[in-house]
Amino acid sequence: MELQYLPSPDDWARLLARPSASQVLAPAVAKIFTNVAADGDAALRTFTERFDGVALDALTVPVAPDAFEALAPELQDALRTAAGNIRTFHAAQFREAVRVETLPGVTCWREARPIEKVGLYVPGGSAPLVSSLLMLAIPAQVAGCPNLVVCTPPDPDGKLNATIAGACALLGIPEVVLVGGAQAIAALAIGTESVPRVDLIAGPGNAYVTEAKRQAQQRGIAIDMLAGPSEVLVVGDGSTPASFAAADLLSQAEHGEDSQVMLVSTDRRWAEAVLEQVQAQLASLPRAQVATAALKQSRALCCEDLDAALAFSNAYAPEHLILASTEAGTWLPRITQAGSVFVGPWSPESAGDYASGPNHTLPTGGTARTSAGVSVDTFVKYTTFQELSPEGLRNLAPTVETLARAEGLDAHKRAVSLRTQTLDA
Repeated sequence: MELQYLPSPDDWARLLARPSASQVLAPAVAKIFTNVAADGDAALRTFTERFDGVALDALTVPVAPDAFEALAPELQDALRTAAGNIRTFHAAQFREAVRVETLPGVTCWREARPIEKVGLYVPGGSAPLVSSLLMLAIPAQVAGCPNLVVCTPPDPDGKLNATIAGACALLGIPEVVLVGGAQAIAALAIGTESVPRVDLIAGPGNAYVTEAKRQAQQRGIAIDMLAGPSEVLVVGDGSTPASFAAADLLSQAEHGEDSQVMLVSTDRRWAEAVLEQVQAQLASLPRAQVATAALKQSRALCCEDLDAALAFSNAYAPEHLILASTEAGTWLPRITQAGSVFVGPWSPESAGDYASGPNHTLPTGGTARTSAGVSVDTFVKYTTFQELSPEGLRNLAPTVETLARAEGLDAHKRAVSLRTQTLDA
């Protein structure tokens, strides 16, 4: 990461660019969908053996009732705390329906209804993301979704990862589909002998999973979002330790080689100190090779003032935004575009990834300009209701009849006039 000093707004378009995404995956993923549609479970077994090196007898495995107690005590405590915080935060998102009388006798309201069948994808591979299971399953449970189908890749021995199993037991999830990658998304979108077709698919994944979610959406399946590579933007004014900001940058850089991290500062010396800390901390990072690749497509900027720094941040619309300042609380009204914001020196992004409460499945690639992260709202749809009393119908009838007449829709007008005539009689 080279520090760029006082970049001109004319150069922002280049600086705001994300790493280019390859479009060559679409045909390969489409073929997976075709095979799953044709061969069902047999295709899933074939793909699992090809991509994961595991031959599965059963695609769906039960979760042992004692799977949670089998975990180390400190891991049990961590999962309980994280799950409790996530549940508390998401439960607060539910609001009681508010009835509104738009005219005397015309009552309208809106109620949430849970989505019936939800597929939750939990990435596996070298690091099974138990945190993603918590972040997906808990808001779905709070929403009241009656049918949750959890898919995750098998471990190298062809079994369910012990930590994932323990978290499932804690959450009361009785079974898991041991299928990962694009083939898992295809199974959820199409349905097989073992995997039911769902109405919504949620969860992060690699580029193949993201493309599979795109193709599932084209088949009429709802998705949470098309999440791209992880990203963080740190805005600092020199009032917090440079080591903190460096650690935050590396915490996202280690996610993957296609991750992007951004440093925006109003203090040149502090920005230079952060970059020095990045190099120092990188040396002892187990995933240094991954982080180094991510840093090559990341940027550090020094802006002339806070106005420019926050304007750049809003233009970038980061997935994660860290306000590294003792004055961060005063900046919040000026933050208009970000997935999740971490306020002040003692709020590391890692807290949000695991256990503070808000969801870590967030919009990437600049989609925070128009989209939000996963929440209870992801797992519900809202239905509106309206009830008219005889008085309400009389009050509203002239308006409806006049508008229907203006549009030339006589049956609409008649549906009202027949009722008012009945009332008159």
